[in-house]
Amino acid sequence: MTLSVVLYKNLGISNTDIALYTSWLYLPWVIKPLWSPLAELFGTKRQWVAVLQFFVGAALAGVALTIPTDHVFQLSLAVFWLMAFASASHDIAADGYYMLALPQHQQAAFVGVRSTFYRLANIGGQGGLVYLAGELTERTGSAAQAWSWVFWLLGGLFVALAAWHALVLPRPAADVRGPGHRAARGLAREFFAVFVSFFKKPGIAVILGFLLLYRFPEAQLLKLASPFLLDPVEQGGLGLSTKAVGIAYGTVGLTALTLGGLAGGWVISRVGLKRALWPLVLAMHVPNVAFLVLALTHPTNLAVISAALAVEQFGYGLGFTAYLMYMIHVAEGPQKTAHYAICTGFMALGMMIPGMWSGWLQDHLGYVSFFVWVLVATVPSFAMAALIKVPENFGRKEDA
Repeated sequence: MTLSVVLYKNLGISNTDIALYTSWLYLPWVIKPLWSPLAELFGTKRQWVAVLQFFVGAALAGVALTIPTDHVFQLSLAVFWLMAFASASHDIAADGYYMLALPQHQQAAFVGVRSTFYRLANIGGQGGLVYLAGELTERTGSAAQAWSWVFWLLGGLFVALAAWHALVLPRPAADVRGPGHRAARGLAREFFAVFVSFFKKPGIAVILGFLLLYRFPEAQLLKLASPFLLDPVEQGGLGLSTKAVGIAYGTVGLTALTLGGLAGGWVISRVGLKRALWPLVLAMHVPNVAFLVLALTHPTNLAVISAALAVEQFGYGLGFTAYLMYMIHVAEGPQKTAHYAICTGFMALGMMIPGMWSGWLQDHLGYVSFFVWVLVATVPSFAMAALIKVPENFGRKEDA
């Protein structure tokens, strides 16, 4: 989803179309709980992981094939759509496999490793690959050629890793083949019971409101951040090169986001979510003013732009930890894994819907007025934060 925004901007697609159509790519993560029982019914988790990784690799190569065509936008979106379903399905299988392949104490030990590599992958994608695309564009004179090579590289890498994983991944005894269609009816009853129990939680309206609206301003801002950095100054943007965006937003910004996430986790572990909530909410939304300042001043110094993005992303990282901890609180209970998955579906929905109209809004308002609107859009987030209830000391690390 991140690379598609920069790709389409480089190919001259409008902000309205970029935001609308790439936001639809969130949908598989919104509805993935609906087909999650398939991973339980058919095959093993290990088989699902390997097959879906091959599929993602093939889809990345498919994107590379569509870029030189006359209908690149429509064809590449179709492939991205298939890739999104494969990726969301891989999430289901990989999480289940992780819990089956490792004893509980090792699961906890490797959570930090998973998180670190996830952030490194983000930096490699939004930073390294965007920079590479910019470098290749300068050398070849063709953004389409450059991005085609980038996606060929990604596709080859994914297929190679899928082949490696098919050979070396452990085969845990607990990862047995599902019972197939014969158990489907009983599993379906259990599946719907999980949904019913989630929507019977006390204060469910406030819970859903918070899950959907906490990131309401950020969902709109994220879709237009890269286009704003890339658009020429006469159109209200900063006129950065693709390489510069890879450095400022994809590397410096994401590093700050990672550090903010670590700091937010530390703060909650010290004082608990209830006491930390409002400082983290403010840290999430107030730094959005950095984009308004950039739009008003149009600095040309990459270090200044990178510093402003770092401040905004660090605040986002801080504030997002409050959201994650609240989802953990909501999911507490005998069905916590399934309820947490439902929470993540609403999280994705909260990003998808506002992102869809954000490009149209920016095209009509211009960047300065759009960033003013983003600041106004923090009001629903503050309102829902004021309504939620968090137990005293939840998330605080207690002495033994």
